[in-house]
Amino acid sequence: MRLSQRLSLKLHPAPACCGAVPVRTCACGASAGTPRQPLRLSHWARWGLPVLAAPFSLGGLFWVFLKVGATLFGSGYVLIAFLRTDLVHHLHWLTETQLLDAVAVGQVTPGPVFTTATFIGFLLGSWRGALVATTAIFLPAFLLVGAGAFFLPRIRKSPALSAFMQGVNAAAVGLMATALWDLGQATLASPWTLALGLAAAWLLIRQRVNTTWVIFGGGLAGYLLHLGR
Repeated sequence: MRLSQRLSLKLHPAPACCGAVPVRTCACGASAGTPRQPLRLSHWARWGLPVLAAPFSLGGLFWVFLKVGATLFGSGYVLIAFLRTDLVHHLHWLTETQLLDAVAVGQVTPGPVFTTATFIGFLLGSWRGALVATTAIFLPAFLLVGAGAFFLPRIRKSPALSAFMQGVNAAAVGLMATALWDLGQATLASPWTLALGLAAAWLLIRQRVNTTWVIFGGGLAGYLLHLGR
């Protein structure tokens, strides 16, 4: 079945004698009353093309975070780029705002930024989703640490592998820069958010303020601005 056929929606009115409301069906024959993942609109929506979200499942959630945990190199903030690509753009399980909320939660809670996975899992699948996402993202690290005890001395002695890791780190910086640019456009959409973002950057870069205090300060500033409106 073509993509255009799957995305096209038809409206079939029900017979007037039954008193039922019109039922919307898609080209595949499934009615609007059939349980399915809610419709989310991606960046294609600006062109008038709705994109249906993939059905959510714990197995799919486990695979996403297992893949992220196994392929994530460099800083933990590369996680944002990976999750944005999979959960926002490909699967449409999260919005840009929900992803930013998850990153903020990962910053203010104890532990690494990977705790973002726990919040996202809870957001999508309650406590079971939180357990699945947390287990999946940390499992590769436990396995790789065990294997690293054997391979790490050889990697340090190999100029080729060292150059490979330098290239991976450079690509990771590029991923973070791309995610920063796209999320910044979605978040810094008003003068006060732009000013707050610049102030946070100045505190982190010039004053070396702890990120937890910067996050709390940003939340407090947003709350006070909301009260002043």
